[in-house]
Amino acid sequence: MSGIRVAVIEDDLPTSNQFKTWIEAAKPGIQIDQWFNRDDAEAAIVRAQYDLVVLDIELGRERHAGVAIINAINKNISRDGQATPVLVVSAMPATIYRSIMKALDAWDYLQKATFEEADFIETFLDMLRAVKERRQAKTEANKEVAKELPNGGETLSMDPLRQRTPMWRGQRINLPLTAQRILAVMLEKRGQVVSYDDLYEVVKSGRNRDNIRKHVSTIRDAFREIDPDFEGIENVPMRGFRWAESV
Repeated sequence: MSGIRVAVIEDDLPTSNQFKTWIEAAKPGIQIDQWFNRDDAEAAIVRAQYDLVVLDIELGRERHAGVAIINAINKNISRDGQATPVLVVSAMPATIYRSIMKALDAWDYLQKATFEEADFIETFLDMLRAVKERRQAKTEANKEVAKELPNGGETLSMDPLRQRTPMWRGQRINLPLTAQRILAVMLEKRGQVVSYDDLYEVVKSGRNRDNIRKHVSTIRDAFREIDPDFEGIENVPMRGFRWAESV
């Protein structure tokens, strides 16, 4: 994928260089800009159109500088219609900050000292795939990537670069990121059985059938908050799940 530009915003030089090394190893040829404080990062965001951003929350003495930077990124989104996926990598406790970052439409949150290089690369490559899909699906009227599925006159649409954006009957479907990934796989293979093995590929932990069933249950509950009669996801015993062609 050519022409990809990434911003790594991290005040600790060794950590910033580590992220840069991982990114270059995963996808050679990507342009990587490194920023070490809020002022420089915000100025760069205004100047450049980044495809992805890797961001720390605490920069120098500013404990929540990353929040301000995400808000600046979101303002650019409003102006030009492009969603820039942000991966937050911070030492702040994930139990507190993951939900805050999701509310700001960050792609994902990794807590320092609790993840491996493989976790970082897997998440980063997920983001790259979504960027590629978005580029390929641009239209003049709407730059959002959308997967549309007619269901008896209803439409489900998803944008893989933004969280909290699946729409059903004109309303947002409130889903965590992993549940969104599972839903996207079922939509991609609509009408076909999606095996447990297929779904294991999109979860980062808890790769067992019980955990997959819990995620699917979460998806069903979210749809039923909007449509109490929703029966669009079929359980295929011993095999997996299927999004019904007609609901």
